[in-house]
Amino acid sequence: MPALNPQTLDTIRNRQDAIIDGWLANLTAETQDSRTSMRELSPQVREFWNLLLGAMSTADAGNLQAREWADTRNFLEDFSRDRVQRGFSSSETANLIFSLKRPLFEQLQVTYADAPQQLAKELWVVSELLDTLGLHTVKAYQQTREDVIRRQQEEMLELSTPVVKLWDGVLALPMIGTLDSQRTQVVMESLLQRIVETGSEIAIIDITGVPTVDTLVAQHLLKTVTAIRLMGADAIISGVRPQIAQTIVHLGLDLQGIVTKANLADALALALRRTGQIVTRAD
Repeated sequence: MPALNPQTLDTIRNRQDAIIDGWLANLTAETQDSRTSMRELSPQVREFWNLLLGAMSTADAGNLQAREWADTRNFLEDFSRDRVQRGFSSSETANLIFSLKRPLFEQLQVTYADAPQQLAKELWVVSELLDTLGLHTVKAYQQTREDVIRRQQEEMLELSTPVVKLWDGVLALPMIGTLDSQRTQVVMESLLQRIVETGSEIAIIDITGVPTVDTLVAQHLLKTVTAIRLMGADAIISGVRPQIAQTIVHLGLDLQGIVTKANLADALALALRRTGQIVTRAD
């Protein structure tokens, strides 16, 4: 991308008030949202303008990765993160950049009214610069959005796999939903950490809320049981319904050596017996 003509830079500096007023007018017309206001947006516009003007004066307009553009890039990335948190779309976020085009072009048309070829050249350079900045804004928005979604997924996985202390030395992990590799990893990490923290001897994995058990699900269960045993604890699988039992038989899955129970109550009773405790009915 060619550098901006000195006359173009002079126009931008000398007519910046008119450019900013037109820019804010465009944003006002296009932004009718209770999530933001012009009182909040106006300082952001002026801050970005100062950064943009400083970078254009000292750096190549085509090299957005240059050191001189660092503050401008950081501003757009922070702006995008804020917009993601507040529920704006990527197009609404990038509109901060694209709304600048018309007022900027209008001032350049006045400057180059008698030089149409130079006007076309300068408009092309400015347009490419703003498009590049807009693309950087969208990329920053998408990256932040992906980070938010990934964090929410991890939090949902943790919430869907709570480790509960049923008794001294007895933990329970109620499973709800389908097991996959990522969730199995979260399950093992949470359960093993709780075994270490509480010094529990027995962990009950309750699969009452698991809709189906296939070969892959069974492998994930076996991995979890193996990890529990490596920590010096024992494992009991509860919630084995008739349909799941039939599926396991038909699939020919080998669950030998793993204690299973029909429900959580039976698994807890077994765990208490194994830890030498007896529960009796009060008179």
